[in-house]
Amino acid sequence: MFSNYLIGLREGLEASLVVCILIAYLVKTGHKDKLGPLWLGVGLAAALSLGFGAALEFGTEQLTFEAQEAIGGSLSVVAVGLVTWMVFWMKRTARHLKAELHGKLDAALAMGTGALVTTAFLAVGREGLETSLFVWRSVKAAGDGAGPLAGVLLGIGTSVLLGWLFYRGALSINLAKFFTWTGGMLVVVAAGVLAYGIHDLQEAGFLPGILTKAFDISDTVPPDSWYGTLLKGTLNFQPDPTVVQLVVWVLYLLAVLGLFLAPTAAKGRGGQGEPAERQPAGAPAADARG
Repeated sequence: MFSNYLIGLREGLEASLVVCILIAYLVKTGHKDKLGPLWLGVGLAAALSLGFGAALEFGTEQLTFEAQEAIGGSLSVVAVGLVTWMVFWMKRTARHLKAELHGKLDAALAMGTGALVTTAFLAVGREGLETSLFVWRSVKAAGDGAGPLAGVLLGIGTSVLLGWLFYRGALSINLAKFFTWTGGMLVVVAAGVLAYGIHDLQEAGFLPGILTKAFDISDTVPPDSWYGTLLKGTLNFQPDPTVVQLVVWVLYLLAVLGLFLAPTAAKGRGGQGEPAERQPAGAPAADARG
């Protein structure tokens, strides 16, 4: 449940920040009348994300076991790729996110209402589709049930609350540190999802080595024990991984986490070491400058 809560919180907060920045800019520039099209774009993006998640969940139920494993494994690899790109993108561009969104919004306002709807839709939709895909695979890896889904919903709900508090100026946070810590934890979760996807591809016959176990500590860490369930739910831990799974997990974790945590040069006052400032009501305290 914790790993899925983290996913919902991390991804949801990014979408919340985007919406806060767009709303505040329209309000501050005297375009309150354009909030309707903005919310329409956000609503369409949310509907698309929910529809995509439902299609993933129900669209594979009638397939054969091998087909389900092949699709699930392939989507796990895609989901991990998207999340990996996302955490690096946010680390690199968070300090410039506000200016980038303002520029897109200015162009959309000049082009008309349809362009504004499209801008909001694209800005939020990308986050929503990534979240739907990664959450679906993470829930599958953690095991179907109410716990993983409840974790995601709690995370999204928390992100919405934090976004509102940021907008009202009631909360300030060092976003650079927040995204670094949550991004690092998300990389660990992604490593587990990737290993789970590799196992699916092995079961589908796309990769060899399904019977070659790296180790088996099922007697020491039973999958149905409370600590086995906790490890599986948080880290997607498997007590009997194959050699291929273990090698992929180690290589991904060492390479990606090492690159992600590597220090980057600060650039002026907008560097990652600068804490987010408290803003007056009506402006987003979380302007993603770090």
